Amino acid sequence: MPSAVRSSRGSSALRFGRFTAMGAVAVLILIAGVWASWGTAQHVMLTKGRERGTVEVTRCAEDACEGPFRPLSPGAQPREKVVLDDTVAVEKGRTYTVVLKPGASEAVRSGPAGVLYAWVPLGGALLLASVVVAGGLLRTRLGWVMALAGAGLLTAAFVAL
Repeated sequence: MPSAVRSSRGSSALRFGRFTAMGAVAVLILIAGVWASWGTAQHVMLTKGRERGTVEVTRCAEDACEGPFRPLSPGAQPREKVVLDDTVAVEKGRTYTVVLKPGASEAVRSGPAGVLYAWVPLGGALLLASVVVAGGLLRTRLGWVMALAGAGLLTAAFVAL
């Protein structure tokens, strides 16, 4: 004869396992987003001691644009050619404020547009992690907050660029 009382040990262990696994996945997604963003964001946000200036874009290829660098910060040296890697919203003939990566002729956009663009991978990670948090962890409010934060970051970057 089957027992009418069920053991809650099995179901609570499964809930804890799901919570742990989904929490780990969400945290890994967010860490990956920060990691991907920080490579560019560190140059844009921590500009003390870095060469800052402007680049007038003279030539664009498939994945990079280049032009002469005119310094704005003390100690910065003018250069005949620096490269802007990501050509999103970069047009030939326009001038952009940039920060040079140390020891290289690579530049990243600075200012509000550069900061927002640097954090775009985090915005995507927030959107992806929100699905895991809402669906896997059953935390719908937190999932909505994360999704709105990610969508807001991506929208702000799109508008700024």
